[in-house]
Amino acid sequence: MPLPDGAPAPDFELVDHLGRAVRLSVLRQAGPVVIVFFPLAFSRTCEGELCALRDDLAIFAEAGAQLVGISVDSKFALRAWAEEQGYGFPLLSDFWPHGEVARAYEAFLDDRGYAARATFVIDVDGVIRASFATAPGEPRSLDQYRAALEALTER
Repeated sequence: MPLPDGAPAPDFELVDHLGRAVRLSVLRQAGPVVIVFFPLAFSRTCEGELCALRDDLAIFAEAGAQLVGISVDSKFALRAWAEEQGYGFPLLSDFWPHGEVARAYEAFLDDRGYAARATFVIDVDGVIRASFATAPGEPRSLDQYRAALEALTER
């Protein structure tokens, strides 16, 4: 069960698909952050989900939120996938220690070896304002993102 709404968001530093270090606490200085954990690059459901986000980045911009994806894939796999699909947001590698950030958010599936499809909307103070997850193989919908982003204005 992923961390609940109202919980403090664990800070982390991961490498993005371009090899740059990305720290959550630094991202939050520019505004709210939406973390999208996904199982694996190049998989059908994950690709469909992230392409839908790519095609509707305006919902995040309108909320003043930054979008980042996180998986256990290496930065090299994430870079190839990001370039192939034209993702306009960072993909972060939770490769080693394997799934450490997903575990901190209680979103790691030990029996599968990768993160669940879990999403966290984190405000500038580092508090999880909204979160949701779907069952393995079940994609998240844009309506779920829209509803979760509304939590940022309900403060």
